[in-house]
Amino acid sequence: QVQLVESGGGLVQAGGSLRLSCAASGTIYSITAMGWYRQAPGKQRELVAGVISGGSTNYADSVKGRFTISRDNAKNTVYLQMNNLKPEDTAVYYCNVKMWVTGTPPFHDYWGQGTQVTVSS
Repeated sequence: QVQLVESGGGLVQAGGSLRLSCAASGTIYSITAMGWYRQAPGKQRELVAGVISGGSTNYADSVKGRFTISRDNAKNTVYLQMNNLKPEDTAVYYCNVKMWVTGTPPFHDYWGQGTQVTVSS
């Protein structure tokens, strides 16, 4: 059984900061990529930031310079530090982990339950 547990969402004023975390647990053989997506009401889910096993990162243009993604391989955890938040960052944020779980096909996508981030103006 694999679980992705997210935490850190909430309500913050514009210009504020939040830190999201997502911990993967279970019989994990290997993790190749971890990332964060978000979905605002009426919009499609979009990639916010990703980090691969080698440490390379990528960001959506809208968050470059404000958000930082990092991972702790020992804890199978990915973080998203969000600074200078804007009202347009309001969305449900989902973590995504591409991993190989013992006894299943390799490098399947797993999703967290989602955490609400609301930025007031």
